Amino acid sequence: MDHAIATRDDWLAARLDLMQAEKAHMRAGDALAKQRRALPRVRIEKPYTFTGARGQLTLPDLFGSHSQLFVYHFMFGADWAEGCPSCSFWADNFDGLAAHLAARDCALVVVSKAPYEVLASYKQRMGWQFRWVSAGDSGFNEDLGVTFAPEDIEAGRAVYNFRKTKSIGTEMPGITVFQRDGDAVFHTYSTYARGLEAINSGYHILDLLPKGRDEEKLPWSMAWLRRHDQYS
Repeated sequence: MDHAIATRDDWLAARLDLMQAEKAHMRAGDALAKQRRALPRVRIEKPYTFTGARGQLTLPDLFGSHSQLFVYHFMFGADWAEGCPSCSFWADNFDGLAAHLAARDCALVVVSKAPYEVLASYKQRMGWQFRWVSAGDSGFNEDLGVTFAPEDIEAGRAVYNFRKTKSIGTEMPGITVFQRDGDAVFHTYSTYARGLEAINSGYHILDLLPKGRDEEKLPWSMAWLRRHDQYS
């Protein structure tokens, strides 16, 4: 992109014009968040189990003492040696958040299909501290629309991002939000695909830069990305 050279006064005038658009965008985002919070909720009836650092956990266990639960579905298949590079980029945003979310009555947990021991080893390699559990064969990933059987993908039966598609892998990323009311747990929100960008500070920083994300000429949008310990 070519950038005009301006005087400071001309730059300030253009910046103030842009600020009006930014404020309108933020107000629209506030309205969208209110609409999101007003979604109806669905009671979870299945007794999902997970494996964490201290053994078996139920879905209510993941809440701890909180009434809200934020789940990031990290792409890490049962037979994978490493986690997905793009999910690793997202996960780099999570450390340090748990205490802040807890102050607003929310627990954060990352969930994957791979065995807990494999997740723990990769977590140690990447230097992360957030809570990460394995959904294993509980059906949690499948029911929340992030793990798919190859035959379902091939037949066009797989539903990702609320629509049937063949253009996915057996593991896909997502976010799910739950709420607990006494002994009852409810599913309140899920998002997938570009809906995940809301929690990636790296992309938001790139959007502020003169070059932006600079992905237009790449073979695919995230072809530049590496796990943070693999950049030369």
